[in-house]
Amino acid sequence: MSTKKVQVGNITCGADELFLISGPCVIESESIMMKTAEKLKEVSEKMNIPIIYKSSFCKDNRSSLSYYQGPGLAEGMRILAKVKEQFGFTLLTDIHYPDQAAPVAEVCDVLQIPAYLCMQSGLLVAAAKTGKVINIKHGQFLAPDNMKHPVGKVVDSGNDQIILTERGYTMGYNDLVVDPRSFYHMNKIGYPVVFDITHCVRKYGIPSSDAKGGNREFLPVLSRAGVASGVDGIFIETHPDPTCALCDAASQLSVYDLEEFLKPLIELHAIEVKYRHI
Repeated sequence: MSTKKVQVGNITCGADELFLISGPCVIESESIMMKTAEKLKEVSEKMNIPIIYKSSFCKDNRSSLSYYQGPGLAEGMRILAKVKEQFGFTLLTDIHYPDQAAPVAEVCDVLQIPAYLCMQSGLLVAAAKTGKVINIKHGQFLAPDNMKHPVGKVVDSGNDQIILTERGYTMGYNDLVVDPRSFYHMNKIGYPVVFDITHCVRKYGIPSSDAKGGNREFLPVLSRAGVASGVDGIFIETHPDPTCALCDAASQLSVYDLEEFLKPLIELHAIEVKYRHI
């Protein structure tokens, strides 16, 4: 099955050009957000790779109420709007409740459905009805080919502008495993597929501020495996100083390391595209 091309601003997702979703896990201070955006803009122009800027105004699934959840909807949208105005990025953020869809759609170009909410009909319908691109993250509890069900809910609501994102299966004890077969199965659904590499190295049950809360050393090998498997885009959360990040400190990549990190992925993607068309 051929992949439907989905337009996000001037980025054509599902074409032969690798794209990147990147930014801090959660919206922190305005200075951190702008500093990250400035470096991402530089990387995008230098590496000739299109970037969708991502950050969450609320992380509603933190394992403790004492952990930072984000600045909330109003302040989050204000900061994201400033990023768009100053740097020209298209924007992506998650929504957790149906009533968040419309106000987020006023600012953001892509509404993301969190993995653990990917079967919530009310949320999917509300997101779909905004007419924005919908990025549905693959729930850890669903077989990859069963992502056709949340896709169907969005399509039946009148929106076929969909991206699917893989972020690993829950396996064993608090670990996530990425099965490359999932890229094949989700691609068969017919929409662009993204590989979220920074979330799949998280160690659940361990605070992300703990050095043991993520296996950052696996980022290079997992990202290469995904690109070689033919994904359309990659999702890499970035931060100016990950060790001080207020969320997912153990798995985010330093935005200053992103350029070198991307070089082999861009080269590998070019090879994959060449053989894709043979």
